[in-house]
Amino acid sequence: MKSILIGVLMGVAVLLMVSSCATVSTEPLAPGEVRLLGINIPESGGLITNLRYVANINFEADGRPEITRACFSWSGDGPYCFKVTNVNYGWGTIKVDFKSTPNPGTYTLESYVLYIRDGRTRPTNVVSTYISVIHK
Repeated sequence: MKSILIGVLMGVAVLLMVSSCATVSTEPLAPGEVRLLGINIPESGGLITNLRYVANINFEADGRPEITRACFSWSGDGPYCFKVTNVNYGWGTIKVDFKSTPNPGTYTLESYVLYIRDGRTRPTNVVSTYISVIHK
């Protein structure tokens, strides 16, 4: 019985490691490329409909490509794009002021960033987080 439990726990640990590795590519970045690593909305207790908030998007980049806009989708509704307010290449953090959805509910908030590489605007990969929006 004890060996079965250990086997199940080891299987779960391996699955968690594989799934966490699958979310962000581990391939080397191309020259001038940006890769998003995660998104954090520092509000606790959920967002309120139609208010402005700050999103912190973590990234890695080859060099210092120009990051212009961040786009958000609320469980498929969107994208809604906003101007980037601050890029910290040393910490790999993008700050974006964005407006929450007008509809209360629980959402998967997805985000990607637009940046300039080789003279063309390109999108990054998509990162997401779960978020609650309430009406007050």
